[in-house]
Amino acid sequence: MDMEEISRETKTVVDELLDIANIKKGGLFVLGGSTSEVVGKKVGTSGSLDIAKAIVDPILESTKSRGINLAIQGCEHLNRALLVEEETMEKYNLDEVTVIPQVHAGGSLATYAYDLYKHPVMVENLKGLAHAGLDIGLVLIGMHLRPVVVPVRLSLNKIGYATIVAARTRPKLIGGERAVYKR
Repeated sequence: MDMEEISRETKTVVDELLDIANIKKGGLFVLGGSTSEVVGKKVGTSGSLDIAKAIVDPILESTKSRGINLAIQGCEHLNRALLVEEETMEKYNLDEVTVIPQVHAGGSLATYAYDLYKHPVMVENLKGLAHAGLDIGLVLIGMHLRPVVVPVRLSLNKIGYATIVAARTRPKLIGGERAVYKR
């Protein structure tokens, strides 16, 4: 696999999604992904820290430059616990769990990013508070997003061989037929 191409594809889709989602500074973005799927293999069979680097680095660069908190979902072996900075855990009142992700028990993305974070902690879930997210390889991130999820169609629908799904959220519309939603 061409790591530079994976990085370019990742940078393209994350910047598109962040532009569309218009997350405010301090907002929460969730990333879930399978490096195995990126190389065309079954989830959990071919984890790669090199591919994780090619994906995580451009996403961290884009989220940090916009002041957005990044949560990286671990794999099902950790019940999809997520890696966040300690200050993100505190800001969103998330529940810490005790585990350090590994390539085959936590996923390559969270494993790679763990050492990049200043104060890494794993949390049980995001309590449905994420404003937007990117799912690389159909690993299911929906449980971490706010209640009204809006799918986002991007210029690319794959990174490597992995299908990507992008989503943003919006506040609930309330008030019935007399309500006004935009000014």
